[in-house]
Amino acid sequence: MACLLAKLSDPSLDIRKPYTEIGGAGIYSGRHYDEMFVAPFAFGHELPLNATSAFLTPAFRTNTAMIKPGVQLIGRPRALYDIIVRLITVVHNGTLAAGDVLAEIIRWLLVIKEERRQRVETLSATLKATAGDSALPAESIVTLLQQHMALPRASRLPVLVVAAAYQAAQDRLGEYHLPLRGHNAADKQTGALGDVEIALKDDRDVVTAYEMKAKRVTREDIDIALLKLATSSQRVDNYIFVTTERIDEDVREYAAAMHARVGVEFVILDCLGFLRHFLHLFYRVRMQFLEAYQVLVMDEPDSAVNPALKEAFLALRVATETGVSQSPDAQE
Repeated sequence: MACLLAKLSDPSLDIRKPYTEIGGAGIYSGRHYDEMFVAPFAFGHELPLNATSAFLTPAFRTNTAMIKPGVQLIGRPRALYDIIVRLITVVHNGTLAAGDVLAEIIRWLLVIKEERRQRVETLSATLKATAGDSALPAESIVTLLQQHMALPRASRLPVLVVAAAYQAAQDRLGEYHLPLRGHNAADKQTGALGDVEIALKDDRDVVTAYEMKAKRVTREDIDIALLKLATSSQRVDNYIFVTTERIDEDVREYAAAMHARVGVEFVILDCLGFLRHFLHLFYRVRMQFLEAYQVLVMDEPDSAVNPALKEAFLALRVATETGVSQSPDAQE
């Protein structure tokens, strides 16, 4: 879209040369058009696009060659980037007009956006219509979220599990979670101590920090957390790792030894174990937890929880509550 817009705004530009490093006639900065014009337009109209500049992705960030047949743009799926090269080539050759291709891309984005909206509305309506007066058993909720977190690109979901738990139980706990940071915001840049930060009621000082790992927790992870605590003005009581992978016993013991060393409780928890214990400990608010999790999932930007994951959760919940399998396109 950035390359097409550049060509449309100045026909003298060579659409194949979106890098000033290339040199010669017709060069332009594709990233400039991307960040200055395409991104504000796309986000303003909530088009189904990644919430980062395309020129910051590996396909374009690491490439400074003229985009023409034979050039390898590194990205997945491979066929998509092959098509991009072909489109740029036919626009350069004059076979297709830049304005026509740009308009067609926007038309399809609007079609996809509407299709997604309709699927979510249909699933939400089905869920609302089939919801009964009885609450789901805790183990059914565990199974539901286990299935959801097992789907591809689900690394953000454990963060939402912990946040939803505190939302559901905050009145009983006297604690709440501070606003969640963006999924791609580095703790070093934001000053955050973890992915979920817990404070006491009517206070904003962090007393518990949670860090989510979609891999095994290592000693190095604990050492990095110690460095964050050492440079922070916050005085936390607990630093909790939540992982979706196996916990090594030597790392568990290393974490347990931290209290005697620095006065902070370090612990590593299995994500499903945390969820199961919470749902049985706060059994009366298990449906409030499920509702909070659903709201958090649906409210996350698509770059953090993609539309397929959002649709899949609704379909899984309908199936759990009705016993009837739902198969939206997003799960195929």
